[in-house]
Amino acid sequence: MVPKGRSKARRALLDGNLARRNLPLGKSEYCIWDAELAGFGLRVRPSGNYFWFVRLRHRGKHRRITLGRSDELDAGLARAQARRILAEAALDGLPKRTVIKATPTMNDFVEAYWDDLSRAWKPSTTKRNLSAWRVMIAPTFGDVRVADVMPADIHRWRDECAGENEMKFNRAVPVLSALFKYAEALKMRRQGSNPCKGISRYKHAPQERYLTPAEYRRIGLALREAEADKPKHVAIARLLLFTGARVGEIVNLRWEWVRPPRLVLPDSKTGPKVIWLSTQAQVVLARIERSDQSNLVFPNLRGKRPLNFDTWWHSFRKQCALPDVRIHDLRHSFASTAIMDNVPLATIGALLGHKLPETTAKYAHLSDDVIGDAAERVSGSLAQAIGLTP
Repeated sequence: MVPKGRSKARRALLDGNLARRNLPLGKSEYCIWDAELAGFGLRVRPSGNYFWFVRLRHRGKHRRITLGRSDELDAGLARAQARRILAEAALDGLPKRTVIKATPTMNDFVEAYWDDLSRAWKPSTTKRNLSAWRVMIAPTFGDVRVADVMPADIHRWRDECAGENEMKFNRAVPVLSALFKYAEALKMRRQGSNPCKGISRYKHAPQERYLTPAEYRRIGLALREAEADKPKHVAIARLLLFTGARVGEIVNLRWEWVRPPRLVLPDSKTGPKVIWLSTQAQVVLARIERSDQSNLVFPNLRGKRPLNFDTWWHSFRKQCALPDVRIHDLRHSFASTAIMDNVPLATIGALLGHKLPETTAKYAHLSDDVIGDAAERVSGSLAQAIGLTP
């Protein structure tokens, strides 16, 4: 950075000792160049004032930047500023790392953008995700800035959830991942920096409970006994048994969706869906009286919201001596019964409204049991025919 053609250019180690000297003054200003850092210099003016400066070449043009007076700016600071300016000029035009400005805390981020993010979710999903945020995520990450959460923090959180909170962690980590993905879209985090990426969830054996014929009889008897006091709750339970539908699809059912022999739902967990009604299911619906206050098939007393079926089911299953039977187990049992009746898996998937064949594939082991029982019966008959069985 020292001008060429000036072999007599003055050079010295520019430090505080030199700046405090009484340097010789000339009729015009002259420069003393640093012996170590090319481009860093000290201007000596005829007035006796000394100025630190840096000379550089930027985009084909020479520039001289004054850093400050020597009696106001320490020599070490001047050298550091000169080194920084020269480095920035040398790196000009090269790709730079994206600098993330100060971001809000996770609490403030959720408060500001939750409504925007939840527009893509169903109301039930929004309610469940908000609960996951409040119970599991906010206590740990609420006061941390959006850009400061690292993968190590997620791993530490996962380890803290080991034991009783493992399933809660599994439900909460996709919510946290969605928040960071939206933060990336808003340029609050660098693209691809989602700290939840690659975080493994806790593995648990799937809870699959299938009703036996004896248990079906107990439920049927209890439903008949409860029908006088709770006719709507009993009707919901019977529709769940006869259709294999999800509880939300029946509880939130509207009369305009009832088109025998089917229910035509405009939306469900997997999108628009058709639920086929057997003769028994049609009889259940035909016995339900329509309310003048609501278009819901199963409204509550005020007629503004669906009936609360979950609370009734918790007490009802105890009356049946089946305290471990969940509402969703009725759906599993519907599929199990279909398997026992040799209904193909593809047809069962259509009846249950599965969008992907893999979802129905979890019932394949039930099909194996049916085939195994058939093989046992055939082998027994053959053994008896050839005289191996008395």
